[in-house]
Parts: sequence; C-alpha cells; structure tokens
Amino acid sequence: MAQPLVVFDNVVKRFGGFEAVKRMNLEIREGEFLALMGPSGCGKTTTLRMLAGLEQPTGGDIRLAGKSLLGVRPHERDTPMVWQSLALFPFLNARENVEFGLRMRGLDKPSRRRKALDWLERLGIGEFAERDVNSLSGGQRQRVALARALATEPKILLLDEPLSALDAHLVIRMQAVLTKLQRELGITFVHVTHSQSEAFAMADRVVIMSRGEIAQIGPARDIYRTPASRFVAEFVGRNNIFAGTVNGAGDVETAAGAFTLDGKARPGDKVSFVVAADVVSLSAIRPAARNVFTAQLISEEFVGSMVTLFFEAPGGAEIKVQVQERLLEGIPREPGQLLFLSFDPSHAHILKG
Repeated sequence: MAQPLVVFDNVVKRFGGFEAVKRMNLEIREGEFLALMGPSGCGKTTTLRMLAGLEQPTGGDIRLAGKSLLGVRPHERDTPMVWQSLALFPFLNARENVEFGLRMRGLDKPSRRRKALDWLERLGIGEFAERDVNSLSGGQRQRVALARALATEPKILLLDEPLSALDAHLVIRMQAVLTKLQRELGITFVHVTHSQSEAFAMADRVVIMSRGEIAQIGPARDIYRTPASRFVAEFVGRNNIFAGTVNGAGDVETAAGAFTLDGKARPGDKVSFVVAADVVSLSAIRPAARNVFTAQLISEEFVGSMVTLFFEAPGGAEIKVQVQERLLEGIPREPGQLLFLSFDPSHAHILKG
C-alpha cells in the first residue's frame, strides 16, 4: 500500500464559535485520486483551503511528506490549486499564464517557455499557446489552468470544483483528461466537488463529510453499496431506505411489507436498511421471488438508455427503481399503475446506528 503523502492529525478549524472541521484524522496516499464530497457547509472546502495554506488550523497538525505545514505560507507549500473560477490572468496569453508559476520560481525565460509549451501540448492545446485566454472556450481555459498548476511538477494538486462551470459534455471530456493525467503523472489529486458522478467516475477513494466530520471514506463502490449511515445513504441518492421492527419469524416488518434480510437480528429490534435503486426488480405480474411488494408508479426520469422510475409504496415511502429502458418493454407505465417490486435479501444493506 502507498505511504501517506498528507496527514491530517486531529485537525480542528473554528470560525468564531462555529466549528467548521472537527478533529479530522485523514491520510491521503501518495499517487491517489481523492475526492471530498458533502453538502454545503460540511467542511470540505475548508479542509482543502487548510491544505493549501489559505486557512490555518485552530488545532492539530497537517503534515506533507512528513513535514508540518503549520505556519508555512501558501506559495512555499508546493500545493497548487485549480480554482472553480480558474483564476487565469486576463492580460496574459495561454503560454504566459502557464509560465507564471515557473517565473515565480526563478526559472530562466527559455526554460519556462519550453516547459509551458510542452505542458500545453500535453494537454492538447499547444496550437492556442499565443491566444488570449478570453478568446478560448471553457474547456480550453480549463486546460490552461491545469497546465499552469502542473508545470511546476508538484507532488500534489488541489482541485476546487474545477468542472462546475463547464457544460455537461465538456465535464465528461475533462473527467477523462483529469483521470488520464493523474494516472500518467502519478501525482496525488485532491478534488472537492458537489457532483457524485464526478467523484465516483474519477476518484480512487471518496470522502463523504457531514457537519465538519468524515461520515465515510472508501472506494466509490463501497460507499454506494454499503453506506455507513443513513446520512450517507441519503446523500449518495438513488437509494431506497426502509425502517421497521424484526418480527418473531426474523423478518423486518415495514410499512411497505415484511422483508427477509441477510443478517442477524433479534425479534423486537429496530432495523433500518438500504436497497439501491438498480437492484430492485420490476414486474407487471407477481414474480416468484423473495421480498415482493406492490407500489404505485408516480413518475419517471429518462436519461439516455437508463430510466429511473419513482413509486409510492404503502405507508407513503418513495421507492426508486433504475433500469435499462429496453427492459421495460411490455410493462405498463401510466402514472398510478400498481406494479410488483422485489429485491434479493443479499442486496439489502443494514445501516448501523
């Protein structure tokens, strides 16, 4: 396993009486792509800003390659950041923007010009080197900002929602660019984002934050399939959460029905569990399956070849079913239609706490 490049050791950050980050303990591995996610105000951006040196911890320590960063100024840290706004200099062309950090490091003019052109070429925009940055497209400006940050060859790159201002098709392209760069260069990327699709598509590990604390950390698949808490299950989305009481037969009695789960529970125990939308089966006739219940179709969302159907189950719970559109042939889908839903016990994940 790769050694940690960055260590947050009992880090606390307060703004007056508000505790934005609460005793964070986090190791960021060398060469990994780490994404920080969470709702607004959860502390993810504050965490990134502390690593960049733009905020100082109220307590604890942050170490980079074994050395404390306390008191180290931002420009001395070798932790460049690509901002949401990109923060390109409008009075400089693309090449000159990339050269800026190299000039601050004292590199001679021929060397920094050569290096800047090389990075612009690597990012596929060498032909725009002398172009005014204001005349470039959003995706091209994004690449200039990346080239500027990477030209200094840092050990770690910080990304503060850099794709949020791009059109949807450009986001997909830039995700591919970022992932390819990170794999080729072996540089540690720390990426703050609101977008689950971004984080899950690119990151080796995802950190979910809530109220200044880490709610869960792990590979995207683990967070999606086995959320650590109800908060994580709800935040990730496309999850169905059930709650009930274990009956004498060992099944969980919920408003939607009685369900058999894999896992030990005693009669009388209160249990909450989550079932992902993509593992719920749908049928117009009652299937020969376990954990079958009926629900009323409310609406559907069509995205490409995938359809998410929204149901109301007995008791009023909203149930989501995600399925490929071609598999819905022959199933009536008028609003108000009663359909049979089912899931295998092995696909239910019992929530802790």
